[in-house]
Amino acid sequence: MVAIGLSAGGVARVRFALSCLWEVMAGVRVLRDPGRHAIHLPWANRVRPRLAEAGLLDGLLGQLVPPAPGYLPDFLTPPPAGLTPDLDQELAVLRATPPETVRAQLDLCPGPRPAAVAALYADPDAGLRRLAEEIDTYWRLAVARDWPRIRAVLDAEVFHRARRLAEDGAAGLLNDLHERVRWEGDALLISQRHCDAPDVPEGSGLVLVPSVFVWPSVLSIAAGDVPQLAYPARGVGGLWECPAEAPDALGAVLGRGRARLLAALDAPRSTTELARRTGLSPAGVSQHLTALRAAGLVVTHRQGRSLLSSRTAVAEALLGASA
Repeated sequence: MVAIGLSAGGVARVRFALSCLWEVMAGVRVLRDPGRHAIHLPWANRVRPRLAEAGLLDGLLGQLVPPAPGYLPDFLTPPPAGLTPDLDQELAVLRATPPETVRAQLDLCPGPRPAAVAALYADPDAGLRRLAEEIDTYWRLAVARDWPRIRAVLDAEVFHRARRLAEDGAAGLLNDLHERVRWEGDALLISQRHCDAPDVPEGSGLVLVPSVFVWPSVLSIAAGDVPQLAYPARGVGGLWECPAEAPDALGAVLGRGRARLLAALDAPRSTTELARRTGLSPAGVSQHLTALRAAGLVVTHRQGRSLLSSRTAVAEALLGASA
């Protein structure tokens, strides 16, 4: 059990943030033990061959990230800045980690050090540059293609939690994050084996990081100035599902492109995500959405910097009747 001190004053400093590095580290952990993360098997089976070909799973990145519940060095996930994740900015923070911090946290890793980790320990500056290069390659091979749909899930999660905070207050928010997390008195209690975290220092608050790949568990960092809690975002269960096929009868009426868009809108999605899912161009998706909105079949709302479209009840009835 991890007990993070969180008084009423500390709750006032709780904030949400999104992080590319959290998704990288949690994703590598999925690949190390995909059986524990069955929801992500379609993704893992797709990206593992290209990562293996690039040698990333056996490189420094792969050696630093142990299977759960092994210790993940805290310097791999510095506190994210806000709700606009930027891999380059996070990598700059990673590369600037003081050498003494790198060595102190590597000393907490059990067992003998693999060769790449030993080289990082001997020369942290050079090792962190190598690590940043590997993370950048990993992102390009394993995450970049799926980032729009991942980002849509994360944005929707923050929007949902903000409403929960407004409706039910801090207790309703914190006690609904995960079955292993609860807020009692002046402490946030996290049921997490093999972890011993101190109380949050007064004035530092807490960063809540919704994540796709951390599912089904939670990860916490209490070291440093800003404690973090990464928890599974809602909507992960349908992340890798293929969009439903549009009924032929509906395609004959609306056109195949518009019918395909309605079938893909089983959840709110951006134009970029719809283009990726349907094979249509972004410009074509925008034109079809304009027509569907005018017909009362689609509504669009802004969420952060994104515009998300969703089906109306009329569209649901059409899909159901034509199936």
